[in-house]
Amino acid sequence: MSFLVRLLLALGSGVLVYSSYEPLGWWPAGIVGMALLYVALAPWRARALKSSPRLRTGVFLAFSHSIALYLLLLPWIGELVGAFPYAALAVTESLYAIVLGLGVAAAARLRSGPVLYAFIAVAVEWLRSSWPFGGFAWVRLAWGQIDGPLRFLAPIGGPALVTFGTVMTAAGIAALVLRGDRYKALALITIPALAAAGSWVATPGSDADTGQITVAAVQGNVPRLGLDFNAQRRAVLANHTRVTETIGEPVDLVVWPENSADVNPFADPQARALVDEAVRSAGAPVLVGTLTRDDVGDRNTVVVFDPITGPGEWHHKKYLQPFGEWIPYRDLLRPLSPYVDRAGDYKPGDGDGVVHIRVPATGETIGVGVSTCYEVAFDAAGRDAVKAGARILTTPTNNATFGFSDMTYQQLAMSRMRALELDRAVVVAATSGVSAIILPSGNVTASTRIFTPAVLTETLPLRDRLTFAARHGSWIELTLGMIGWICLFVALVTGRSTGTGPSRRRRQPHGGD
Repeated sequence: MSFLVRLLLALGSGVLVYSSYEPLGWWPAGIVGMALLYVALAPWRARALKSSPRLRTGVFLAFSHSIALYLLLLPWIGELVGAFPYAALAVTESLYAIVLGLGVAAAARLRSGPVLYAFIAVAVEWLRSSWPFGGFAWVRLAWGQIDGPLRFLAPIGGPALVTFGTVMTAAGIAALVLRGDRYKALALITIPALAAAGSWVATPGSDADTGQITVAAVQGNVPRLGLDFNAQRRAVLANHTRVTETIGEPVDLVVWPENSADVNPFADPQARALVDEAVRSAGAPVLVGTLTRDDVGDRNTVVVFDPITGPGEWHHKKYLQPFGEWIPYRDLLRPLSPYVDRAGDYKPGDGDGVVHIRVPATGETIGVGVSTCYEVAFDAAGRDAVKAGARILTTPTNNATFGFSDMTYQQLAMSRMRALELDRAVVVAATSGVSAIILPSGNVTASTRIFTPAVLTETLPLRDRLTFAARHGSWIELTLGMIGWICLFVALVTGRSTGTGPSRRRRQPHGGD
């Protein structure tokens, strides 16, 4: 197969995988896209290694796949910081494909190549999602499967296992296309399918509920453009106060978005008066997203405000967005870019992500998990919360800066996956949308439109069981990742030892004297 055909397959695979993410949400495209990537990197005839690309060509093809994917997936970054940082991020994330292309191009030459492909893909995703600066878990393959059957792997092993099942299924399709190996293809497709079906069958119903809570998600929206910075922040707070006052039924909890009180109510009397007014009107605890400052520095904080006892527990955001909420090597980078000082300088919190609220009707204390915006992409945020007693989860988020881009829909898919993975209802409250109410099944019962003031009210189940993923998901990802790195090593060494690796010069015999 010519290089041009392989390149077109690699680029097309990136476009297909992008199509699996929200708002398109064509989950089969993610599987087909990963199958096409393997086809681009593999020999086209079972015993014809000459039809296989060199390892360096494999690296280029995998990079091409990734750059097509991330340039389509991440334009919302440019809404905030411009085209150059967005393109730089897409290129940086695509560099991880060097490892993917090297490993898969070598593995594809072996009979076990399709299986090795799945493990290597998870290992590379694990690296990308954890390093450097905490990684960038936003681009995990699993998020594109939220409406597909493989999502039911989430309660077993979280997003890592969903990614593994997706690539394993893709590898089965590729094996069928390349070698007509029906038995291997059937096995590779059946294994994740059976596991997902088993998880779906074992998914608990309403008998797992330990109570109910009526929750309101408030989307106050942002004001018109043209106001100065301070006036904008005060207008956002006033909007959320006004929309909260429209709640027309008794509720047990109100969730405000991240940055809904962007003027610190502990330092500004007018801001505090607006928050107190909203809490009195709701007659229930309100989770208020605000900015605070302590001895450590600035914090992105969610605080419980109770109508009787006042301010209560808080959650300082732990997983901060690098180059957005904080800048690594700020002093070093400042002379290189005017964007450096536009980023925040927030300090990460600690703790388990749980705040406790008092249910007005019963006086019962409920643990509520908080994953603020970017945190929802990180496994530990939700898992730590449910293990610490969270019986319901919330995702307060501020997506207004990113306009009408795909960002808010991509993030909603993550919240849906967390609901299914951890068996908890999730309340998403966004300043400008999309806000949503999500059942433990991952299904959305109500959602808002972008840039529209709205209130979503729903009675949701409380649960306290821990899924296998909540207990052991990090170990599953670690195990899959370590196996993946071993597979990469084995593929490279085996390729060299069998002469299918990079070309080596052979010594020619010569006659004696």
